[in-house]
Amino acid sequence: MSSTRISLIRHLAAGAPFLFASAARAADGPAVAGIPVDFILFAATLLGVAMFHHHVLKVALAGLAVITVYKIAFTGFKTGEGLAGFGLHMAHEWVLLVNLLCLLVGFALLARHFEDSGAPEVLPRLLPEGWRGPFMLLLIVWMLSGFLDNIAAALIGATVAASVFKRKVHIGYLAALVAASNAGGAGSVVGDTTTTMIWIAGVSPLEVLPAYIASAFALAVFGVPAALQQHKHQPIVRDFQAAHHVDWARLGVVGAILVGAIATNVTVNLKFPEAADHFPFLGVAVWVVLLVAIPLRKPEWSLVPDALKGSVFLLALVTCASMMPVEKLPAASWLSTLSLGFISAVFDNIPLTALALKQGGYDWGFLAYAVGFGGSMLWFGSSAGVAVSNIFPEAKSVGQWLRHGWYIPIGYVVGFFAMLLILGWQPHEKQKEGVAAAQVVQTTPATQN
Repeated sequence: MSSTRISLIRHLAAGAPFLFASAARAADGPAVAGIPVDFILFAATLLGVAMFHHHVLKVALAGLAVITVYKIAFTGFKTGEGLAGFGLHMAHEWVLLVNLLCLLVGFALLARHFEDSGAPEVLPRLLPEGWRGPFMLLLIVWMLSGFLDNIAAALIGATVAASVFKRKVHIGYLAALVAASNAGGAGSVVGDTTTTMIWIAGVSPLEVLPAYIASAFALAVFGVPAALQQHKHQPIVRDFQAAHHVDWARLGVVGAILVGAIATNVTVNLKFPEAADHFPFLGVAVWVVLLVAIPLRKPEWSLVPDALKGSVFLLALVTCASMMPVEKLPAASWLSTLSLGFISAVFDNIPLTALALKQGGYDWGFLAYAVGFGGSMLWFGSSAGVAVSNIFPEAKSVGQWLRHGWYIPIGYVVGFFAMLLILGWQPHEKQKEGVAAAQVVQTTPATQN
């Protein structure tokens, strides 16, 4: 599972000129210096998010309104012209948007269930001394994300961090938690939406498994400085004398939600992949378990308004991105795949993966790592980042995220080249069912970068 949508910008500051060129060829609308106005408007929206981090929701909604009006009035959509085209476009996107909304809000309530269970209070006894404790927590999140949704893994990690560090969590460490959750699902076909898409398209799970080589190197590179950074900022607080009571019923609710999400994701993708295009199974499954469990333990409903605000922000960016006229990717190579990781920080990894499946010729392990991990470089680059920033609003700053999480892009590059040196670039021919499968799963539910 994992990854949900934050579709394209083409760059926040620089890079990826080949995508601009592809977009320019694909678009029929007005352009400035060869760049479609659509992308200029989207880039302005993302720049506004980066500059005015205290008003990100207003900026995102304003950007969405401007882009929507422009598309309706001038360029139309792939689904048609004017309001009718916009309506058909949203009819195609609604499953993804509802899934994302349900997951972000639902997992925020799940994280509070976990926090109130008392389990985080016990963890300081289990984590090792010194900087190794924060690193071990990153490793746990990395492993959890291999079979959980990356939102859930990141929120569990953030909840534990809030407890063991007495809410004094460094922004760099928050970025590392998000990176660990995104990297952890890169080599598992049930760990990220993108890898699930590749699996459904007919690629063997063994072909994405090598992505764990890259993500393990990346974890070592960004995990150590992040752990040292957090230990210096606030060491783990241990209270061996206090008696910590674990609410096993509440912990059982957490487990039931996660099991329900995993079972739904695997069942739908294996047995009914065509149905995933028409109903938000994953998000609904999470809420069904939450509601059924109310007689046992009630959720903290007061969290819903803030979670909704963060979710609407992400949905606005996702919707903007879905309207960008990207029709093709550059020729498959290790260099273009490396670039896709950076693009994935501001451009939805779901359509990127779908386009790659249609095109073929990729080494799927490299692609899974690039599009899965890339969103960690910015706080709004993945749904896991948005979810964590809802708990820690101070993380909603591109400048602070980049400044204190400088080791994440370094870890991405080191991991990529480590796998390249160990395994080499081994591209595969396009799968026969790739095109159809990519179309089926282009709105497959789960979570982003």
